[in-house]
Amino acid sequence: MVWSGSWVAERLGVELVGDGRSDGDGELKDLLGLALRRNPKRAHLLVSNVLGKHVPQKPSVVYGTGFELGRRVRELLGEAEACRAVVLGYAETATGLGHAVADGLGVAPYLHSTRRPVEGVARAGGFEESHSHATSHLLLPEDPALLAGDRGPAGPEGAEGTEGAEGAEGADTDAPLVLVDDEFSTGNTVLNTIRALHERYPRSRYVIVALVDMRSPADRGRLAGFAAEIGARVDLVARGSGTVILPEGVLAKGQALVAAHESGPAGATAHGAAGSAGTAAPGFRPCTRVDLRWPAGVPDGGRHGFTPAHRAVLEPALPAMAARIAGALGDARRVLVLGFEELMYAPLRLGTALEDHTDAEVRYSTTTRSPVLAVDDPGYAIRTRLVFPAHDNPADGPGDRYAYNVAGAGFDAVVLAVDSAADTPELHAPDGLLAQLAAHTDHVLLAVVPSYVPSRPHPHAPERQEPPVLPEPLRGPAFSSYAPDEVGWLLQDLSDTELEAPTEEREEAIQSGGAHYAESLPVEYQPSAEYQELFKAALELSAARVARAVGTVTETVLAERGPRPVLVSLARAGTPVGVLMRRWARHRHGIDLPHYAVSIVRGRGIDANALRWLAAHHDPADVVFVDGWTGKGAITRELSAALDGFDGFDPEIAVLADPGGCVRTYGTREDFLIPSACLNSTVSGLISRTVLRADLVGPEDFHGAKFYRELADTDVSGHFLDTVAAHFDEVVDAVDAEVKELLAADRAPTWEGWAAVERISEEYGIHDVNLVKPGVGETTRVLLRRVPWKILAGRGAGADLDHIRLLAEQRGVPVEEVDGLPYSCVGLIHPKYTRGATGADGKAVESK
Repeated sequence: MVWSGSWVAERLGVELVGDGRSDGDGELKDLLGLALRRNPKRAHLLVSNVLGKHVPQKPSVVYGTGFELGRRVRELLGEAEACRAVVLGYAETATGLGHAVADGLGVAPYLHSTRRPVEGVARAGGFEESHSHATSHLLLPEDPALLAGDRGPAGPEGAEGTEGAEGAEGADTDAPLVLVDDEFSTGNTVLNTIRALHERYPRSRYVIVALVDMRSPADRGRLAGFAAEIGARVDLVARGSGTVILPEGVLAKGQALVAAHESGPAGATAHGAAGSAGTAAPGFRPCTRVDLRWPAGVPDGGRHGFTPAHRAVLEPALPAMAARIAGALGDARRVLVLGFEELMYAPLRLGTALEDHTDAEVRYSTTTRSPVLAVDDPGYAIRTRLVFPAHDNPADGPGDRYAYNVAGAGFDAVVLAVDSAADTPELHAPDGLLAQLAAHTDHVLLAVVPSYVPSRPHPHAPERQEPPVLPEPLRGPAFSSYAPDEVGWLLQDLSDTELEAPTEEREEAIQSGGAHYAESLPVEYQPSAEYQELFKAALELSAARVARAVGTVTETVLAERGPRPVLVSLARAGTPVGVLMRRWARHRHGIDLPHYAVSIVRGRGIDANALRWLAAHHDPADVVFVDGWTGKGAITRELSAALDGFDGFDPEIAVLADPGGCVRTYGTREDFLIPSACLNSTVSGLISRTVLRADLVGPEDFHGAKFYRELADTDVSGHFLDTVAAHFDEVVDAVDAEVKELLAADRAPTWEGWAAVERISEEYGIHDVNLVKPGVGETTRVLLRRVPWKILAGRGAGADLDHIRLLAEQRGVPVEEVDGLPYSCVGLIHPKYTRGATGADGKAVESK
C-alpha cells in the first residue's frame, strides 16, 4: 500500500515520526495522510483517515474511534468524575468526533463551537483558531450554565435529568471539562480556550482529547507549565502520537507548489471537479428526498448543547430512519453518506445505523469550507475535489465549499444529509452541490435534519428581551452591480420609492431647516460624453496611485487590526474602497475578508441596527470602518460620537486619502483625484446615497437606499475596480516600503483640515462649516449634488482638477485660485440659499 502522505513528503521533505514505539511510524501513517492547502499560516494539512471529514471511511470506524476515546476518558476520570463531565468539541472538523467522545463517556452533555451565529441565542464565549482557514468560533449553548458545569435537567420537554447530574439548585460548578479536537499540534487553540473559559468558569480538571498528538518537542513541555499557571490538572488522551518535522522554508515552498498545481490543467478555479474528469451535467437528475422523521425536540447536533436526555430519544429512533434511507437506495452497492460542514454527528449516526440495515458498502465523509489542493496520485490524501457555492447563507458571505475524494470514488449512491438551514436554492442550483454529486453518481438522496433553534429561554438563562430578527445583508446582483461576495449591504431596498427631488428644492429645504439632506435624494447626475471621457482619462492617470493607496491602507489594517478584520464601509463613498481593500487582501495574502456597507448620516449618526447585526455575527473588535477620504473630518467625529453607546467597536476610520489629517489609518495624505469621486451611483455599484426618513425607516429597520438598475448601460463600477486592481503587482514594493515607514511614524491626527475650514467659513462670510466642503472628493459632491456658490482651487493645481473645472463650467460656478490651501480645492455651497440664487437655467448667481 502506498502511504497517502508520500507525495507531499517527497516534494517538501515533511516527515511524520511516531512516538518511539515499535510500530509508531506505521500506526501514525495509518491514521494520517498529507495534503497541501492555500493558507498563509500553514501550507501542509494532516488528513485523518478516521475522522470522516476529507476521506470517506466506514461510519462504524469513525464513530468507534471517538467512542473508544470517550471510554478512555471515562476510565481516566473514574465513574464519579465521568458522570459530572462536560464535553466541548471544535468546529468544524471535530463536531462529530467530540459527540462520539461524549457518547463514550456515557452521560456527558455535549457542546461544540460554531461559526454560524444564531439570532436570539446569546454568546457564552468565543475564541480564535490560529492556523485554520476560517478562525472565529462561537459558543452558543441553549443553557448558559452548561459551560459552568451547572448541569440541571435539560432536553425534550418532560425528559428527566440524568443520573449523577445535579439540578440548578445544587449546581456542580467543578465538573471536569473535556475538550475534543482532531489534532493537538502546537496546542495553542485548546490552551487558549481553556485559559479563556477558566477565567470565567474556573474548575480543577481538564482533559484534552485528540485523534493524534503531534506536538513538537518544544511544545510538549508547555502542558505541565500551563496547568501550574492556572492551578488545575490538565490531562491528554490521544489515539496516536508523534511529530511533524518541517524543513526550513516549507511554508513558502508549499505555497509555491500549490500555486503551480492550481494554475496547471489539474487545478480547480471554477465550480466543478478537480483532479478527476467530469463536471456537473446541465439538466441533472433531480435528487430523491428521504423523509427521515427526525424525532421532535432532538437537536441536529451540539451547536446549542446535546444532553443525555436527547441521546436517549435519538438512539431508538435511528434504526427506523436508516430503514427509510435503505428503502430509497434500491440496489446500490457502494453508498456514501455525506454530511455538511459542522453537521457531522447526525449523518454519522445515520451511517452507522445504515450499515446495520443494508449489505451495501457504506462510507461516510462531510463537506468543508477549507480549500485543499487536489492531486490525483495514490500517494496524496486528497485525490479529487468538488467545488460548489455555500448554501446556508453564511454570516461571512458567499464563498466556495468543497467535498473531497467523492468524485471518481465509485459510489453508485450518495446520501447527502444537511440541516434545514442549508436546504436552500443554492443547494439546488445548476452549479450547486446536488448537481455536482449527480455528475459522479447514479443516485443522489437528500435527507434534511430540522435545524434546532432554541424556542424558549432555558430555565437557567437570565431573563432578557429578545431583539427583533434583522434581515440578512442585501447582495448583488439583486441589489447592486457588485458581485455577491464583494460586499453585503446592511440596508433596506427602497428602489420602488420616489425619493428624488430637484437640487434647488432640496437645497432650500435643507438650509431652511425644513428637511434633512438624508430625507431625499438628488436627481442622479447623468454625465455628458465629454465628462465620461474625462473620467476615463482621470482613471488611467491615477489608477496606479489609487492602487498604491489601497495597498498601503490594507497592509496597515492587517498589521494593526489582526489577520482577519471585518471591513465595514460607510456607504457609499467608502464602498468601492472596501471592495478594493478586500481584493488586495485576497490577491496579496489569499484571504477573503468579510465586507459590509452601512449607512452613517451627519447629525443623525450611524445605523444602530446595522451595528447590532454586526455585533451578532462578528466580534465588534474586528470591525474596521472604511471610507473613501476625509474632508474636514465631520464623519470621523460623527462616527466617534455615534459609537459611544456600543461596546467593542473601534471608532477609528481607515481611508484611502486623508488630506485633512483627521485619522491615523490611511493610504496617503495627498489630496488627489480618486476617480470614484467623479461619479455617483454609476461607479458605486449603482447604489444611491443612503436615506433616513421616519416614514420609510422604522426603529427596527436598516437605513435605506435605491438600486438604479436602469443605469446599467452607463455603469463603470466594475471597470473602476478592475483597472485599479490591475496595478496591484506593480506597486507591491512601494507599498511595503511605505507601510514600514508608516508603522514606525507618528500618525496622530493633526486636524489641519478642520482649522482651514473654520478659517474659510469666516473669511467668506459663510459662518457655517457644513457649507464648506474641502478636498477633491467633497468638491465633486458639491458640484454633483448641491447648489455650489464658488470653487476655491489651489494655485497651480493640475490635471486632478480637470473634472472640477468642467463641472463648474457646466453649472456656471466661478473657480477662484487661492494660495495657502491644505487641499487641492474647496467647494463652497451657496450660503443662505433660496431658489432665487439660481437663474432660470439653473446656474448659480453670484451672491452680493
